Amino acid sequence: MNEGLRTASAAALADMATRGTLKAPPTLEAPQGPRSRIGGADVLVACSNDYLGLAADPRVIAATVDGVQRYGAGTASVRFICGTFTPHLELERDVANLVGTEASLTFVSCWDANAAAISTLADENTVVLSDALNHASIIDAVRVSRAGRKVVYPHVDLVALDEALSGLGQWGRRIVVTDGVFSMEGDVAPLPDLVELCRRHDAVLLVDDSHGVGVMGPDGRGTPSDQGVMGEIDVLTGTLGKALGGAAGGYVAAPAAVVELLSQVARPSLFSNALPVPTACGAREAVRILRTEPQRVARLHHLASRLRDGLRAAGLDPLPGATAIVPIIVGDTARAGLLSRKLRDEHGVIVTGFGYPVVPEGTARLRLQANAAMTDDDVTALIDAIVAVAA
Repeated sequence: MNEGLRTASAAALADMATRGTLKAPPTLEAPQGPRSRIGGADVLVACSNDYLGLAADPRVIAATVDGVQRYGAGTASVRFICGTFTPHLELERDVANLVGTEASLTFVSCWDANAAAISTLADENTVVLSDALNHASIIDAVRVSRAGRKVVYPHVDLVALDEALSGLGQWGRRIVVTDGVFSMEGDVAPLPDLVELCRRHDAVLLVDDSHGVGVMGPDGRGTPSDQGVMGEIDVLTGTLGKALGGAAGGYVAAPAAVVELLSQVARPSLFSNALPVPTACGAREAVRILRTEPQRVARLHHLASRLRDGLRAAGLDPLPGATAIVPIIVGDTARAGLLSRKLRDEHGVIVTGFGYPVVPEGTARLRLQANAAMTDDDVTALIDAIVAVAA
């Protein structure tokens, strides 16, 4: 063991502990849901991406168990070597139908999906333009891509993006990359304007809708559907690990030729195992439930609005938005961590405090997230707890 490595790592952890930025994620002792158990005590979970309450839905669990019994744990290799399973193809068909594209391809995570799409579509004659508040998976994918030029434009600044695109006509391809719903802010990309800009400049638009699919629009089909541009996004990526079952997995949804190209050459597809087949079975059942029970989406938005309104009525100032993400800016990273611990220890409420480097210095926050399976009493308890610790 290299002693210098051990010493440096320990010193970095000690410094984080001193500054109050050391993360200590809770250990759940019961299924994920609005209610779970930590340290033997029942808790209210208000930080989960399980927006539709499907992670512990008995039908999703049953489909996952059936997948294990019928197909085993997984492929034990990558798809081009050992083949794929019928549930993978069925899920990819259902995801494409859900988000309005010709085809889709699944991965073990949306991190891999973003890496696959960006690394495959961006070569030395490509410029990638990325929103300043995009998810870390997009940031890292752009950084390691072969793109000849990489531009970060100010958050949802269409004027700046238009000006940047205007000076890039000599490049072979221009790719604009944005989140659909921004995970730390809870705001939404202006997709109709981005579609128009990209068409005018002959650019490709890639949207990561991980926090939009299952959430946005009356049918939960995602941010493009909500904004009236479904079928007009060149490349969509998303996750199966949030609203769509909550276990794991991601996808790229695009024209069939693009999807086939990714299946042939994208490194996360060629050199990483396929999505575990039981997870594919569970995710497919989650998609089916979403399509047949749109009332879950309506319930989710009712609770998110009630949460925002209740916090404002109590004198707090959550960031505005129409998503299920309700952030409250507290400023200091250590304070965000302290409030999170007080919520857990004194009120049995789990809310994560986000600080630097996850968000910019000085913008630390508590990120509350609504869940369609919450009761009205759960929302009231959550508001009361936030008010108590913020006093």
